[in-house]
Amino acid sequence: MPDVSVTLSSSAAEQIKAIMLKSDDGPYLRVAVEGGGCSGFQYKFDFAKSPEDDDIVIERDGAKVLIDMVSLDFLSGSEIHYAKELIGSAFKIRNPNAVAACGCGTSFAI
Repeated sequence: MPDVSVTLSSSAAEQIKAIMLKSDDGPYLRVAVEGGGCSGFQYKFDFAKSPEDDDIVIERDGAKVLIDMVSLDFLSGSEIHYAKELIGSAFKIRNPNAVAACGCGTSFAI
């Protein structure tokens, strides 16, 4: 088992649980990193009914997040946070590996 250094903030755990209570798409939130976006890589958020063979599961206060092993390399040391701001609310990833990010916060470069 790899060293899992991705964490969930309490606000992210609270929001994930709230979403999952209203969703029939599965009890897990999947977080992945894909090529693309204006900075080279982008975060993808989706629902999942069960883990895949190469997934790790991160849990906090009953919230469950899946991350595949390839994405885990890009997310090492990150915190998944849910920010409530005046202009809107969204999941944000505080990624210490990112050297640049776009203005919307969903795309980054390493």
